[in-house]
Formats: sequence, structure tokens, C-alpha cells
Amino acid sequence: MVGIMSAEEFQKINNVSRETMDKFICYSEMLIKWQKAINLVSDNSLSDMWRRHFYDSAQLIEYIDQKKQPLKILDLGSGAGFPGLVLSILGAGEVHLIEGVGKKCSFMKQIIQKTKIDAIVHNERIENMDAFPVDLITSRACADLGKLLSLTSKFMTPDTKCLFLKGEKAQDEIERAKRSAEFKVDIYKSKSEETGMILSLSQIRLK
Repeated sequence: MVGIMSAEEFQKINNVSRETMDKFICYSEMLIKWQKAINLVSDNSLSDMWRRHFYDSAQLIEYIDQKKQPLKILDLGSGAGFPGLVLSILGAGEVHLIEGVGKKCSFMKQIIQKTKIDAIVHNERIENMDAFPVDLITSRACADLGKLLSLTSKFMTPDTKCLFLKGEKAQDEIERAKRSAEFKVDIYKSKSEETGMILSLSQIRLK
């Protein structure tokens, strides 16, 4: 993708309603405001945030089974809410955002409050959480694939799927993860990042 993506282009590409877009605008304005005080995303990504953060996250909706919505979604290492809050705004389901940094959790709670979306913030380490079954697990730039599967395994059912936004070394992560887990994986090229990959995992079982 060439050039900086505008809010209007984001709305058109994702076929977002005016009401939903208002929520994204609110999110973007708060991201800029809070970024001045705490490091939510890299400063140099803000000028192209509609592509680097919002579209990067929103593209996952294409790989979510629309017939099964609303889903219960676990988003690990949520940070500033990507991709979890974006999927919630798009109506994917009840999103549980796992983040250990308190200030980032405060930011996400503000977004949820102002946009009135179906999302819950958990300010704790996933290792210390009580498990509950989820339909989908998502994560972006959080941990190596093998570690992601290990950390989230207690939330998985036989039908749980995973969607992970990864970089150009995704194939290496898959090979390492296969040493400790069995899974079916489909690899898709990211529409927002030239070297990015989307990993869609199913039939997951740790060895």
C-alpha cells in the first residue's frame, strides 16, 4: 500500500457505517492525546495510524466466521487495544483484553467507556488469570508463536481458533512452535504491511 491512509479511506475500504466510524474517530483522537503522556504506540507510526494500527487490526475480521458472531475473544498483550478494541468496535463479539501495564489498561478502559463497546480489560498477567473458554485468540507483536500457544492453552477448547499478526519471520516461528504443539495453520499476506503475515491456527493441541 502506497502513501498514508486517511480516515476516509479506512472507512471506505472496511465499509464502516457512520456510527461505527464515529467510534473509530474517538479512538484515534484519544490515541493522539494519550500518546503525549504515555508510550502507547511508536511515535513515528501516528502519522499513518489508520493503516499501521486501525487497518492492520481491522483486516482480521475477514478471517473470522461471521456466522458464529458474537464470539468470545481473548486478546493477549493488548497494549493500546490493537487488534482487540478494533474487533470489538466492528462487532466481532465480547473481547477480553489482557495487558499488564496499568496505564495502557486505563487508556483502553476510557475507549470502552466512550464508545460503549463490548470489551473487558484485565490488568494482570495471563499466567495468573482463571481460565474461561474462548472462541478466538488474537495478538499482535506480543510474543513468539510457541509462547503464545503455551500462554493461552488453558483458554482453548477443541474449536478455538487463533489469529496472530506476525512479521516476515512468521515461518520460522511456525517451525519452532511445532516442536511443542500440533496445529493446522493458514498463512495470509497482510494488506496493511508489506512484510506482514496473518497466521490463522485451528485444531490446536499442545504436546
